[in-house]
Amino acid sequence: MTESGIGEKEIDLRIKILKEDAKKRGYNLNTDELLVRELVSGILINKKRYGFESCPCRLTIGKKEDNIDIICPCDYREQDISEYGCCYCALYVSEDVEAKKKTAEPIPDRRFERQDSENHKVPDNCAGIKNLRLKYPIFRCRVCGYLCARENPPQICPICKAVSEKFEKYL
Repeated sequence: MTESGIGEKEIDLRIKILKEDAKKRGYNLNTDELLVRELVSGILINKKRYGFESCPCRLTIGKKEDNIDIICPCDYREQDISEYGCCYCALYVSEDVEAKKKTAEPIPDRRFERQDSENHKVPDNCAGIKNLRLKYPIFRCRVCGYLCARENPPQICPICKAVSEKFEKYL
């Protein structure tokens, strides 16, 4: 049992589940085992503390509904990995970082970075949502129809594993 009350077996089991899920979805866990153990311990502590697995490297504020974007894996993972080689807390890394062909770079926290930036306008031909202003453009996978709202399309579609070139700007 660690100082936080989280057992080593609990950490081992969560790491195993994360590794399996990451591989299945086209991601990689960091090869630094000590770092991964510390991050997973933090995730489990947050689950105990707040009732959900929020990122251990970000400030959790308020109810679960206010923190959905930072529940691990967070909403920013794909874009962080594609731009910087790892996610904000470095739990997930790109193939190049995993293979040590590239080092991960420091990442700015995207969570609040776009608050003052210009929102994306929904086209007039979208019935029912004409006046809605989107925070991010919406991209659609041309293979399976998956939709995501973010600055750029994901490197790999989490549904069908199509590459980013298979995405089109939808709204």
